[in-house]
Amino acid sequence: MIGRRYWILIWYGILLLGILGLGAALHWGQRTQWRNLDEIFRAIGTILVSVGMILLLYQVGVPIGQVLLVAALVAFVLAFYLGRHPEPPSPE
Repeated sequence: MIGRRYWILIWYGILLLGILGLGAALHWGQRTQWRNLDEIFRAIGTILVSVGMILLLYQVGVPIGQVLLVAALVAFVLAFYLGRHPEPPSPE
């Protein structure tokens, strides 16, 4: 695969962003009584997809990488489902 090293570096960068995002989401969740579960699931999905892609790019643990990609999809769907709902209009 052309540019495989670069793709591996890119996915390591995305993994770092996911870890930082998870840390920030957990910190924010403690302050907001866990009303930000969508952010937490988004960060988990980012971590899972980046680890899965790194495994696939290194061509080791291909079945595990595929399972992680499916788990990431589930996490992103949960994040979408749990996402912020618009506030109902105030009665006037």
